[in-house]
Amino acid sequence: MALRVTFVAAARGSPLLGGRFGDDRPLDQAGWDEVLRAAPDLLPLAAAELRYCSPTPRSRATGDALGYAPLVQLALRECDMGRWHGLTLGEAMAREPAAVDAWLSDPRAAPHGGESLLALITRVGGWLDTRPGGDGDRLVAVAEPSVIQAALVYALNAPPASYWNLDVRPLSATTVTGRAGRWHLCL
Repeated sequence: MALRVTFVAAARGSPLLGGRFGDDRPLDQAGWDEVLRAAPDLLPLAAAELRYCSPTPRSRATGDALGYAPLVQLALRECDMGRWHGLTLGEAMAREPAAVDAWLSDPRAAPHGGESLLALITRVGGWLDTRPGGDGDRLVAVAEPSVIQAALVYALNAPPASYWNLDVRPLSATTVTGRAGRWHLCL
């Protein structure tokens, strides 16, 4: 047996401002309603031996609402977007089109002055590889979709560019099993 880590995507916040880099808005009413609807399927994950969450307000609130009482993990924070923090992709593109193109095409690029995509994948993968637990232990981690995308790229040892091809929906659950350096996606 191996360690079993289930990532639960945080419920959504208000869509009124659109998706923003470093969006730290709390759950809106629609997000709370989504948690209540998803709770019957996600509540059993509270039995996990270890329960974690990203430091975002949505991740913490989602984990608390599901009864996980998760421990905040800074390694599960979203990508540091530097001077693009708070902007939408469209706003960043309007200000710095060449920089956005570089960021989207080169996983090592950090033209915004923050963290590169490769650094995000490496950080989240390092967190995954250092989880305590023995064979058969179960962990749950509530995080933003971007963090789960990074974890999946790492677990699958996929090319960093595949990050852009993963779509993680709010309140979806994704499980990987294994141990440091040897992870498998469970579907």
